[in-house]
Amino acid sequence: MQPALLELIRRTSSDLPGDVDAALGRAFRREAPGSAARGAMRTILQNVAIARENSTPVCQDTGTNLHFVHAPVDLSEGAVHQAIVGATRKATRLGYLRPNVVDPVTGKNTGDNVGRSNPLLHYHQHKAKSLRVELMLKGGGCENVSTQYALPVNRLFAGRDLAGVRSCIVDSAHQAQGKGCSPGILGVGVGGDRMSSYVEAKHQLLRLLDDVNADPVLAKLERSCLRGINSLGIGPMGFGGKTTALGVKIGVVDRIPASYYVSIAYMCWACRRRTLVLRPNGSFTVE
Repeated sequence: MQPALLELIRRTSSDLPGDVDAALGRAFRREAPGSAARGAMRTILQNVAIARENSTPVCQDTGTNLHFVHAPVDLSEGAVHQAIVGATRKATRLGYLRPNVVDPVTGKNTGDNVGRSNPLLHYHQHKAKSLRVELMLKGGGCENVSTQYALPVNRLFAGRDLAGVRSCIVDSAHQAQGKGCSPGILGVGVGGDRMSSYVEAKHQLLRLLDDVNADPVLAKLERSCLRGINSLGIGPMGFGGKTTALGVKIGVVDRIPASYYVSIAYMCWACRRRTLVLRPNGSFTVE
């Protein structure tokens, strides 16, 4: 199990998914020749190519390691956790991950990316025989501009409806002003409580950029929000331009009447997510 998880970490850290790579290429072609926006996109694409070729991190901030685990019923959470910890330590030694876990009280770096709730597992069991692990590496810059709104929001004239949700989503990108390393991807959780709304927002970042929301109302809202964000003119890395976001992905969680949360998990252009499928015979794929 550990060798498969190590390969998952290596691929996630050094090789962007195809849908993200393609979206970055389209963003480069959209920007005006000779503009700062096109120059920023050119540098981003060069960086992606070098990282892929050399198996080095796409970004020096290798981020928080979030594992969404779907395990067979006969495989214990403890065994999976132990294997992920071992793979994380080895990946750090090999340079696929930067030592990134710090004690919040002492400020001491653990040196191996292992600590309390690190790496973080969202563990679920399923009836399939294969182990499925979705890994997301989420950098600190984009995490810092992630945010949460509690509707209504008077300054935005945002009420407790989908128009209010849209106002919050577009405002979050305006407030970020490129500091989350745009062009970004916005995962959005609508409803729930403060915790479940944020979890749903991060889970939305696992979706492919070119998928279409199964709910036609949310699909329309996603398109509207993306247009609104890209009309802001913030552009790549905040240099101005046509592409401030690559995608907006929205999920919902039932809420209680007293609360109406809109949570935005902002992901930078270095959208590092990969899926491992480990079969009972030991063979595996990383997609």
